[in-house]
Amino acid sequence: MPSFDVVSEVDLQEVKNAVDQANRELANRFDFKGTDSTVELKESDNAIELESASEERLKAVVQVLEEKLVKRKVSLKAIDYAKVEEATKGRARQKATLQVGINADKAREIGKFIKGLRLKGVQHQVQGEQLRVTGKKRDDLQAAIQKLREHDFGVPLEFNNFRD
Repeated sequence: MPSFDVVSEVDLQEVKNAVDQANRELANRFDFKGTDSTVELKESDNAIELESASEERLKAVVQVLEEKLVKRKVSLKAIDYAKVEEATKGRARQKATLQVGINADKAREIGKFIKGLRLKGVQHQVQGEQLRVTGKKRDDLQAAIQKLREHDFGVPLEFNNFRD
């Protein structure tokens, strides 16, 4: 029976490269001189810590990081920003969490959307942090992929393991 998996993944190597590029740009740009702005990847908890001299400079740091992520084809939907908090000596700090996997609520939402398509013989199963979609006809599954791509679920979706 034909099937495919719906997953939400982030290439951590690309994120690491984007963080390195952002740090390099922050060190070289004139408008960031003397602000000690940093971007740091915490791989243990899939988060990025941003820090700068003021809240305005922090917004500029976020913009630089997002530019680098987009260039490396990392979806900005995968990043969840926390509130800006004060650090020592009046500095500003912000934490950005990388969303990896599809949580139970999103899986239910995607499953409901697939059922709403009313494609004959197409079913879904939640398997951990991914969704397995099966169907009788390959064309129905391709139509489901097309509709899922068109709809915005707030997380980056990828489709792999398409099998006949």
